[in-house]
Amino acid sequence: MRNYFFLLLLVPVLAAAQNLNERGASAEALVPQGWEHKEATGDLNKDGIEDLAVIATPNFKENIKVRDDGYEINMNAPQLAIYFGQPAGGFKLFRKYPGLIPARDEFCTVDASLEVTDRGTLRIGVSMFHTAGTADTGGSTYTFRFQNGDFFLIGKDDMEFSRMSGKATEVSENYITWKRQVKTYNMFEKDGGNQQESWTRLKRRPLQRLGEISF
Repeated sequence: MRNYFFLLLLVPVLAAAQNLNERGASAEALVPQGWEHKEATGDLNKDGIEDLAVIATPNFKENIKVRDDGYEINMNAPQLAIYFGQPAGGFKLFRKYPGLIPARDEFCTVDASLEVTDRGTLRIGVSMFHTAGTADTGGSTYTFRFQNGDFFLIGKDDMEFSRMSGKATEVSENYITWKRQVKTYNMFEKDGGNQQESWTRLKRRPLQRLGEISF
């Protein structure tokens, strides 16, 4: 019976050890051991203190597939979290965003990136590369700004590219000026081939919060 109660006490401890911590002095202190992670720092909430954004990929064994050649494919979905710097030092969790970034699979590699710009905006990039099923590849970069107590999407840049034809399309949308730019060109031709560019006006709408959209 004592062993049973000991296990009941141990389960929450083990679960906590497998989640991003809510406070810590660095990304290494916030991310569980064995998880791969990327980080970006900068003043996101304009209080003069450095903040931290983290994308961490768990290593839960049930979501790791081992190929016949022994290569391991980590199909755990990356987790995004944002921490605000504290006046006394260290970082405190602002919010976690589970399920926002897709997991990779056997035939599609997903790469996520983070950047805090000089203006304090957060840029999250997600690109995909397919090894089967399609010759198209590409990615999107989302720009968020902290205002009114939350992060809001103020811009999005998409890029699509065909590995067969070389045709590429770039679409940039600005949700501050409400303008949309579209560029088309061919990456296999000299100087981009027959390049074209167009601008249109976007219909104004409420800004989306980080977490309201899926990448």
